[in-house]
Amino acid sequence: MSRTKSALLGALVLLAGASGTAVAAVPADPAGIAAIPCTVDYKVQNQWDTGFTAAVTVTNNSAAKTSWAVKWAYAGNQKVTSGWNAKISQSGTAVTAANETYNGTLATGGSVSFGFNASYSGTNALPTSFTLDGVTCNVDDGSGGGGGGSDPSGRVDNPYAGAKVYVNPEWSAKAAAETGGSRISNQPTGVWLDRIAAINGASGSMGLRAHLDAALAQKGSGEEVVQLVVYDLPGRDCAALASNGELGPTEIDKYKTQFIDPIAAILSDSKYASLRIVTTIEIDSLPNLVTNTGSRATATPQCDTMLANGNYVKGVGYALAKLGAIPNVYNYLDAGHHGWIGWDDNFGASATLFKQAATSEGATVDDVAGFITNTANYSALKENNFTINDTVNGTSVRQSKWVDWNRYVDELSFAQGFRNQLVSVGFNSGIGMLIDTSRNGWGGTTRPTGPGATTSVDTYVDGGRYDRRIHVGNWCNQAGAGLGERPQASPATGIDAYVWMKPPGESDGSSSAIANDEGKGFDRMCDPTYTGNPRNNNNMSGALPNAPLSGHWFSAQFQQLMTNAYPPL
Repeated sequence: MSRTKSALLGALVLLAGASGTAVAAVPADPAGIAAIPCTVDYKVQNQWDTGFTAAVTVTNNSAAKTSWAVKWAYAGNQKVTSGWNAKISQSGTAVTAANETYNGTLATGGSVSFGFNASYSGTNALPTSFTLDGVTCNVDDGSGGGGGGSDPSGRVDNPYAGAKVYVNPEWSAKAAAETGGSRISNQPTGVWLDRIAAINGASGSMGLRAHLDAALAQKGSGEEVVQLVVYDLPGRDCAALASNGELGPTEIDKYKTQFIDPIAAILSDSKYASLRIVTTIEIDSLPNLVTNTGSRATATPQCDTMLANGNYVKGVGYALAKLGAIPNVYNYLDAGHHGWIGWDDNFGASATLFKQAATSEGATVDDVAGFITNTANYSALKENNFTINDTVNGTSVRQSKWVDWNRYVDELSFAQGFRNQLVSVGFNSGIGMLIDTSRNGWGGTTRPTGPGATTSVDTYVDGGRYDRRIHVGNWCNQAGAGLGERPQASPATGIDAYVWMKPPGESDGSSSAIANDEGKGFDRMCDPTYTGNPRNNNNMSGALPNAPLSGHWFSAQFQQLMTNAYPPL
């Protein structure tokens, strides 16, 4: 997605996004810009024969607000069918979008974003007038909207558009050696830089330069994306022992000088300037500061330490600034997943924390190309058999044990909704999302073919959900999981790509304690006999037995993922 910021011009111009449709310009007095009480950017991001998806960003230039309502009217028969990040109602052609409980605050100069799906027939004329709390707004021209366009620096809006993606020969060889593995061994996967030794290559494995050289060989005359996971923060993963790192909580200087700086030096080599290098920045760690600290039942002393010393925020900011200064590097910051950040208490707080990290240690929001969700996790991409708006015998789906008051039921809706929230706190309006679909297919014989029985809201949800985990908090080597959607560019509105950032077949953690020199602890969530903790509501772990250390090859898991793949292999 485009990194270019929207610019307020001295004309009321409205550009549609992917639809290519535009509204006529209405002249305005450039000298009056400062007096404009509000601006609205309305974009049609995707359009088909009978419907469309739109994104709206409202900027408040008047007094700060604790609640807001945006209104407009359609000239045609457009009907809003669903929305996110606003309570949207419609009467005839008139539409009202009012704040949710978590995004009512709108500071002077602040923006808020929401989106919706709508149906139409005939023509889809764009609205020409908007009000914010009854005051007429200017219409921003907006810019960006995705696709493969570029700016004068040579950067592209979406690095995946029109490009091949690097196939890691080491992972490919392991996959091809498995029975049936040749069906997917040509798929692109992430290269994990999860300790200092990985930069130059550890235990006979390829180092960073070796991977980049191999990517150049694969590239040929076309465009090539290389996917890296940058993952070695001090006190890493304070709530998950299996993925603990090598650096202690206070070793921020070592992280900067011995991990990030050497990576940046290699990526800055002009030899690799023709590659599009996508970095996934420090999975899991920042969300832990929101959900696993303070008075919460899920808090850990380790996470409280990292919140207090600020080294997660400092480390992420430093990585973004250092890597973001390299023209062909595209940073995607990890944003957890819907079963972690989707609750109201976590949603807005996470976006605010990510903004804090992205503007620390010399970083700016321009160093963030986008965000990635579901990295190394199992959340279903799209639950088709129920929605968050369904009720059963008068009881909302949100009250089911599985959803448990979450506002999202799957990764796609969460990624799209969270993208709007991130824009509302100050990230560029053109940021794109990645979703890791390496292990969220949930196919095979247990995949439901329709909704569950309407006996209760729980039978309805449990009988229809694709995600067959015992609890949405279970994250380690999950039994029954399958490969998800194959990697692809621009698969949905606001989504830069579906990716396999976690290489299928690489373990999440060992089923029992294994001595190692990689800094990896033993987490009971990887033990199939474990009865749980507050983070998974004291349920069984759902983990596969006989798993090796995290990152090591796990043949039984790889075979299960192929068996349960959806779409099927």
